[in-house]
Amino acid sequence: MAESIEKGFNSWLRKSSRRTSRQQNPGYLIRCPVCSNELQNATEATFDKHIRTDHPDLISKERGKGSSTTVSDLWSKAKDEVSRTTTPNRAGHPPPGGGGGDSSQPSPSKHQPARHQESAYGPPGEDMTSLLIKQPETKPISQEQLVAEVKGIYAGLIMVETKCIEVDNAQNAQTDATHKLNDEQWQALIALHRTLLHEHHDFFLASQHPSAAPALRRLATKYAMPARMWRHGIHSFLELLRHRLPGSLEHMLTFIYLAYSMMALLYETVPAFEDTWIECLGDLGRYRMAIEDDDVRHREIWTAVSRHWYSKASDKSPTTGRLYHHLAILVRPNGFQQLFYYTKSLCVAIQFDSARESVMTLLDPIMALGPNQVSRFSATELEFVRCHGIMFSKKFPEKFEKSTDDFIDSLDNFIARITRHFVQPGYWIGMIACCAIAGYGNERHPFFEAIRNPLSEQQGGQQVDKLDDVPKETMDAITLANRTHTVIFQRYGDNNILPYIHVTLVFMYRLAFLPEVNSLVAKEFPWKLLALMLNYLVDSVKDFERIEGEAFPNELEKGNSRRPLPEDYAMRGLLWADDYFSAAHFDGEQRDDDEKYMELPSMVESRKERVLYLGCRIATIGEQWLRYDRAEHLWTANFD
Repeated sequence: MAESIEKGFNSWLRKSSRRTSRQQNPGYLIRCPVCSNELQNATEATFDKHIRTDHPDLISKERGKGSSTTVSDLWSKAKDEVSRTTTPNRAGHPPPGGGGGDSSQPSPSKHQPARHQESAYGPPGEDMTSLLIKQPETKPISQEQLVAEVKGIYAGLIMVETKCIEVDNAQNAQTDATHKLNDEQWQALIALHRTLLHEHHDFFLASQHPSAAPALRRLATKYAMPARMWRHGIHSFLELLRHRLPGSLEHMLTFIYLAYSMMALLYETVPAFEDTWIECLGDLGRYRMAIEDDDVRHREIWTAVSRHWYSKASDKSPTTGRLYHHLAILVRPNGFQQLFYYTKSLCVAIQFDSARESVMTLLDPIMALGPNQVSRFSATELEFVRCHGIMFSKKFPEKFEKSTDDFIDSLDNFIARITRHFVQPGYWIGMIACCAIAGYGNERHPFFEAIRNPLSEQQGGQQVDKLDDVPKETMDAITLANRTHTVIFQRYGDNNILPYIHVTLVFMYRLAFLPEVNSLVAKEFPWKLLALMLNYLVDSVKDFERIEGEAFPNELEKGNSRRPLPEDYAMRGLLWADDYFSAAHFDGEQRDDDEKYMELPSMVESRKERVLYLGCRIATIGEQWLRYDRAEHLWTANFD
């Protein structure tokens, strides 16, 4: 269908081009090589008549009676002269080299020497290869034509889509291991799905045409065309190819490249569904990465490509948990980062519940690991992930206490050993601890329910004031978090721990508005150590209005200093961080991952300012735990 439409369209263009050419350029202006007279709209027949009428003696003298060879020679010579000396005629401008629309000008005598006429485009003999020619007039397409075009495309699309569904279902129903498709059959299936992709492309171009009416533009959304394109045109066939591996490997590679090219084209030409195209590009990159077993370099390249698209999609939709789940798969084998993305996918507004099963591929092997078995993780990373695996799955509870002790005992040395490289693991560890306290996004968990629906915004909310209401795993998470705080808050002068403190205080700031939750979480929190850390950091402050005021510190910055911190991107989308950032904090941010998470020297002071700002905010709201003296610029703990 797509090829027939394309052929018909090209035929229409050729006819229109010829018709326009005839209207604008009615014929040649021929100069007789014998007498130099100009013949308007000359053809070979009219030229022959001119020669026989005005120059009969030439014919009889050269060739004898009625020799047509002489006339043909003269005709060819006249046409060659036109090709050398003329350009397409345009209204109001004669072509260079003489001639033109004004036939009243006297023709030069055959005895006069040839003269170059002045050209409207430049002096005679000048190179005219860079001459600009006006574009032919085109008529705008009407709404009726657009509607008819979309209807025709959609009718063909339905036919091809139905055939694709039928073929894919038939192949998926084949359970016989001996049933294999040959190369020609695979190529036919690829051609069929390629046709469907082309039909969708034509539909999007026509329905999203700049002159299309709003009702026509809404058709793609109304009929879920992007989702149908992915499901029937790409995903179902990719799954068929995947289940037939390794025999279908070459054909799967061919189709992935084909589909990726089409999605990249739609990303450039149909911006109305940009978010969908970005996620589809990430999915295709993940398929390509998953089937690459031979070349590690190619696998890393496609992993980076897929991560780029998913990260771009998460920037546009920071509350969509599905995207963080996909990122978790791509960051293997980093245990801290994997666990962070898995838990984040459960603690955003649009949760991805399938992550509860996927995360077990990370947790199960670690929980089952024996004392003498080797792991690819460091001891600190291994014990941290194991602790959260036990709390998340409720398996091996007898191992929790020992794993917690091993993690806490090794944490300080771990931070000292990796120095500045603790910046990223620091805020991953901090946010994982917050997700654990929030019940890993369990909708029935009292803390998560309170964070998502504060009592001030709901009627009939439950007070969480009894320890019996809180699961044991949550109390274990609070204990683990507070022991971690105690180790890290004692590292005065270490700027590498500031991201951890920052993300922790953002969570505590949100809990300050939820006294029913905070009464349990803050009870064992090391407030005294926090006050000492804040008093240590405040010595470097010059403008106290920036930390004591209501305005978010970043709003007061100018230029490049306004850029978000790396942990800001990591916190973005979490339920307890949605009110922390100013409305314009991420506006205009179009950075790649490498740039977003790049550490700059100026970020140290920005983090200190944020930590002190949060210290003031928490002291203002929850004086039960922390107090701030504005006169002395000092913090004190009321309870520890």
